[in-house]
Amino acid sequence: MNVLIVRTSSMGDLIHTWPAITELKTHYPNLRISWLAEENFADIPRLHPAVDDVIPLAWRRWRKKLLSPACWAEMKAVRQKLRATQWDLVVDCQGLLKSAVPAKFSGAPLTGYDRHSIREPLACLLYDKTHRVDWSLSAVERCRLLLAKVFGYQPQGSPCFGVPAAARPDWLPQGEYAVLLHATSRASKEWPEQHWIALGEQLAAQHGLQLIIPWGNAAEQQRAERLAAAMPQAMVAPRMNLVEACGLLGHARAVIGVDTGLCHLANALNVPLVAIYTDTDPSKTGVVETPWATNLGNIGQCPTVDAVYQALLARKDMQ
Repeated sequence: MNVLIVRTSSMGDLIHTWPAITELKTHYPNLRISWLAEENFADIPRLHPAVDDVIPLAWRRWRKKLLSPACWAEMKAVRQKLRATQWDLVVDCQGLLKSAVPAKFSGAPLTGYDRHSIREPLACLLYDKTHRVDWSLSAVERCRLLLAKVFGYQPQGSPCFGVPAAARPDWLPQGEYAVLLHATSRASKEWPEQHWIALGEQLAAQHGLQLIIPWGNAAEQQRAERLAAAMPQAMVAPRMNLVEACGLLGHARAVIGVDTGLCHLANALNVPLVAIYTDTDPSKTGVVETPWATNLGNIGQCPTVDAVYQALLARKDMQ
């Protein structure tokens, strides 16, 4: 049975889908699962061992040049690739027009959330069958429940992401290290630089940890360099792809981060993690709380350095 999962972006949303994929494959081990995702995030589904194929699309790039013949040629190629497979079922786990429209290109039976459970109710008009899922649930649980309703089983137990760590990057120094994920999508989600510096000093002095500071663009690189210069035992990471980031996070002794996709990746890898929220509600889009991971803060709240440090010490494998 060929099944196509549609969740195109962004990083955290794709990672939130992993537990549902793990559970689906457990109930139906003979399924062949493919995934339609934005080209910039295509490595996320590739990391899951239950995903057999990833079909990339480039809506974020296409929408900037819709008058270009090359753009239309690329869109036609994706449609042809989708039509080339005889899908038994397509599931739109995202619930947006930008996911429902390319899902419809498949020509196969399409299912998703009903109009009371979806972010863009217009997308429901493209579905052949819909399912009601409580809005109050977290993103991870909503996706688990959607696939459970589609395929006829009950979700059981805690979420299992089912993704192993990638190889430890060669550029890392010997010894244990902590990763400081300071970069996020907007300034209101950031944690103050002086807080990062104070926390880094504690991690180096009390635990002897090397501090690794990743970045994704020029502004983040400049901040990473400022932080590294102000901390002991700190280094700025080189630019990484998502597979390399999976290796960096998966072998860390500790990860501390703001509201960013890489925090969810660390969460999936069961490393000691504190996720810091200052402008979003972690009950909706926070990391899955486990013995290894916890959320701190909320909209309009900024956790203190001591609160973050104590929360980290309470994580499994940090005692």
